[in-house]
Amino acid sequence: MPNVNVSLVRAAVTSPFKRAGRPGATLPADRAVLPAAPIATAPLAAYRRVCGYTDPGPLPLTYPHVLGFPATMRLMTARKFPLPVVGLVHTWIEVTRHRTLHPADPLELTVYAKELTPHRRGTEVTMVTEARLAGELVRESRSGYLSRHTRSTPRTDRPPGTTDGTPATEPPAAGLPAAEPPAVAEWRLPGDLGRRYGAASGDRNPIHLHPLTARLFGFPRAIAHGMWTVARCLAETPRPDEVHWVRADFKAPVLLPATVTYAADATGFQLRGNGRVHLTGRTGSAAARDGRS
Repeated sequence: MPNVNVSLVRAAVTSPFKRAGRPGATLPADRAVLPAAPIATAPLAAYRRVCGYTDPGPLPLTYPHVLGFPATMRLMTARKFPLPVVGLVHTWIEVTRHRTLHPADPLELTVYAKELTPHRRGTEVTMVTEARLAGELVRESRSGYLSRHTRSTPRTDRPPGTTDGTPATEPPAAGLPAAEPPAVAEWRLPGDLGRRYGAASGDRNPIHLHPLTARLFGFPRAIAHGMWTVARCLAETPRPDEVHWVRADFKAPVLLPATVTYAADATGFQLRGNGRVHLTGRTGSAAARDGRS
């Protein structure tokens, strides 16, 4: 699986020349298309192991997003992309499964930037990854990345259903759990988790790899990948292969090593530890996502 090292170098070069929040900023219409190809077995097996998937059956819900992430990084580090990638914060992800996928399915991936949204802490970009099988849309993910900066004018275009300026991407009735779900499991996360997940996913961002490189970006220790926390929580659900849709919001980084608690009930899940909530999420069917059930 390709890694993002080249894109990270390019980000370091291009970011100082970009200014988040500049008036009139627009997204390029570029799309990255990865032609249909079989999925490499060794990286997939490593991904299953590090994320806690024990069933070698259908493709994990989040895996097409992982396959498309190098292309996402290439788009976000391109000269025409309006936000500096250094310092971008992954704030949320929503993944929809339209049909079950298997490792032998040759997926075509399309990645593009969808929209820029004013946020109370800066500007948020939504990146989209679509997976197709023989031309049919079979899986799609949408992710929010926040570029933090001071807004020159108060925000007046807050979307309905939000309280803090973040976009409302689902009906309020299908929102994230209001109460803390009960604890289900406790996980001890080793200090090398970021390196292990990076090797499996190709995401070798230095904030995840070593305390020394993480300190360069303001973290006292390496932090766990947000996408690992989502995948690990999904792997812990009773029937992960039956999850049609997930929405997860990243609340606080997980400093490694760590001991965290996975909590879940019928309404959603959390990952928490050391008095903080790191992740909140909700799973369900496609019908529930659209408010039809």
